[in-house]
Amino acid sequence: MAERYDFKKLEEKWKPVWEKRNMYKTGEDGSKPKFYCLDFFPYPSGSGLSVGHLRNYVPTDVISRMKRMMGMNVLHPMGWDAFGLPAENYAIKMGIHPAETTEKNAANYRRQLKLVECSYDWDREVNSSSPEYYKWTQWFFLMLHKRGLAYKAEGAQWWCPTCRTILANEQVENGKCWRCEADVTKKNLKQWFFKITSYADRLIEDLQTVDWPEHIKKMQENWIGKKVGTEVRFKGLNPVKEGVTYDLTIFTTRVDTIFGVTFITLAPEHPLVVELTHPSKAAEVREYVDTARKKSEIDRMSTEKEKTGTALGSYAVNPFNGEKIPIFIGDYVLAGYGTGAVMAVPAHDERDFAFASKYGLPVIEVVTPGGKKVGPLTSAYTEYGTCVDSGEFSGLSSEEAINKMTAWVELKGIGTKRVNYKFRDWLISRQRYWGAPIPVIHCDKCGTVPVPEKDLPVVLPDVKEFKPGEDGLSPLARISDWVNVPCPKCGAAARRETDTMDGFACSSWYFLRFVDPRLATSAFDKSRAAYWLPVDLYVGGAEHAVMHLLYARFWTKVMMDEGLVPFSEPFAKLRNQGMMLGSDGEKMSKSKGNVITPDEMVEKFGADTLRAFILFLGAFETEVAWSDEGIKGMSRFMNRVHDLISDNPGGSETISEEKKAEMYKFMHKTIKAVSRDIENFSFNTGVARLMEYVNFLSDCAKKKEYTNTSCWREAVEALLKLLAPIAPFVAEELWERVSGKGSVHEQAWPQFDEKWLVEDFVSLPVQVNGKLRDQLKISVNLTEDQVRAECLKSEKVQKYVEGLTILKFIYVPKRMASFVVK
Repeated sequence: MAERYDFKKLEEKWKPVWEKRNMYKTGEDGSKPKFYCLDFFPYPSGSGLSVGHLRNYVPTDVISRMKRMMGMNVLHPMGWDAFGLPAENYAIKMGIHPAETTEKNAANYRRQLKLVECSYDWDREVNSSSPEYYKWTQWFFLMLHKRGLAYKAEGAQWWCPTCRTILANEQVENGKCWRCEADVTKKNLKQWFFKITSYADRLIEDLQTVDWPEHIKKMQENWIGKKVGTEVRFKGLNPVKEGVTYDLTIFTTRVDTIFGVTFITLAPEHPLVVELTHPSKAAEVREYVDTARKKSEIDRMSTEKEKTGTALGSYAVNPFNGEKIPIFIGDYVLAGYGTGAVMAVPAHDERDFAFASKYGLPVIEVVTPGGKKVGPLTSAYTEYGTCVDSGEFSGLSSEEAINKMTAWVELKGIGTKRVNYKFRDWLISRQRYWGAPIPVIHCDKCGTVPVPEKDLPVVLPDVKEFKPGEDGLSPLARISDWVNVPCPKCGAAARRETDTMDGFACSSWYFLRFVDPRLATSAFDKSRAAYWLPVDLYVGGAEHAVMHLLYARFWTKVMMDEGLVPFSEPFAKLRNQGMMLGSDGEKMSKSKGNVITPDEMVEKFGADTLRAFILFLGAFETEVAWSDEGIKGMSRFMNRVHDLISDNPGGSETISEEKKAEMYKFMHKTIKAVSRDIENFSFNTGVARLMEYVNFLSDCAKKKEYTNTSCWREAVEALLKLLAPIAPFVAEELWERVSGKGSVHEQAWPQFDEKWLVEDFVSLPVQVNGKLRDQLKISVNLTEDQVRAECLKSEKVQKYVEGLTILKFIYVPKRMASFVVK
């Protein structure tokens, strides 16, 4: 018997060997195809990695290893998204400067990733909080500013009183800060924005060019919220002063239903709310507006929540029929989307129908399926149809009516065709210390002046006190010797911008920095970027669908327009891993005491077992729960592989052609299946196939005529090559014993031969009158008559056909045989 499996000994043996050989260095042989595999830019938290994080990192490592063995240049880098609120809040909590906590936490992440032998090219490691990196984030800001895509504007923004900073709309969830879950409020401040809305159409259209999960594409489309419709100007009537009117412009995608309008709804923030509120309703309206201001736009637009509103006590006039209709305010209408006013047609909009039912408002049917009214309606009819009771437009189809009604308002000068978008420009200002300083200077004479490129980076000053103040200003505003500088244009006294950039700015281009991370003269080498980009495989959580992924796509399109890159999409293929729950079925958290770390599992079972178990737990995209018993089972499998091959390394004897064919068939079938499973992210089935293969080899090993043959050695070498990306240590150790030729990780990926995938025999189900009666091993080369004869030789089949008349015999080659008897 060979030496037993000792995973610690193998790890101690092979880690230094691979490190000395720089095994994971990125190859850049221009004659080879490339594969760029990237994980979402991780923030190195103080908690370190849990085994749940490995659901992202182990699968990408397996694919990267396989691609290297396939002879490709593989770029598989790692770095740290170190700037931003999480890092700063953690530093404040610990009473340590964020530079120190970031360095410490990144070192811990690096150690843990090396612990499980993720094959990153650590020579390309980047950190977004280093001046060498954020110099180029600032350079990109200046590029956006030069192109008119970075601007400063004042407005009411979401303010987190705990984090003491402004938040973007997408960073407010259920009225709370997405990071600390504190209730948020609104604060009027001047803020910097990136004009992402200028790229709205391209952001939608180019989703068709990428291999992404459909639900992620749909989330982005819905977030952008493109709507083509019509603006129509109603007349709002002052509730007190007779004859005083206001232009009240609404936006609708269904102008064909305008004769069915029974009320108008304004956003609580609409500028005409005060003028259109009757004095008797003032207190009620004021209270409603205050409540609405505390809700995020996402919450207000939710289709799952009941729509609320309150009447202003005033009316508007429908320009199509002259009807006076009441005006409400409702929090489901947003001031920033469309015109902040919508016409409500209860008969043809589910939301309006529910609102009208609640407040006892009329429901007027004006579009019908066949030109005849159905009423009274029990629910809204929302499809296109034929217009009725719509004046000169009656009898037109909805499509015709939309075109003619839009032309009518344009002719009358009271409206126009319009395209609107739900999403807003990207708010990037943060009133915090730990971020890339915004590279502009404010001069009383020259206005806002960009910092000259030669003066980049604007280095974040090293300060002891970095807690945010309650005045809404960044801590940088308190550092006078940093703030007060001469104007780059006129030399007069001026002031630096004291806001820092949102951390998402740094992660919007990091995938480019990895192609040449030490380059000092530019953000990236254009020729290398053209070779490596776009990223071939991008993997991470679905929670960044409308933030990081959207922002990175926007920056890439701007770079393409600037002539910096020849592609418009940064990530060709995207996959999202499912969450790992604790063994109790709950989300892993310190408070629940159910967090499992890679450290404890590697110590107990070894890196190979942990890696294989992470892959085997379940389908990549689905939620799975940790299993203590499951990893013990995987440990037994690793021991079994080690013992099987250690005891039976193979020999040079020959074997019969029949037995060789049997081994080759299973081997080539396994090579094809495992290769396909890894490519398709079906890692759990890939591991299962290897288990089946090991079972087959174990059965063969019981017959000693197999194990001392060259055929056995071929079968074992194929197993070790397939196993190498999954369990690198045991595969390397056994390869040395079996082959002794170099490293298994530098071998060519095994290829399958189609001739060995052709089945000579199949297991054929045989039915009698629709019921399964036997399962026969049948040659695939038999004719239908021969198959019929073989079936009738079966005693189990004879039992049910003997003495009866066979009315029909049905044969589906390789699938089934069936007798119909009477």
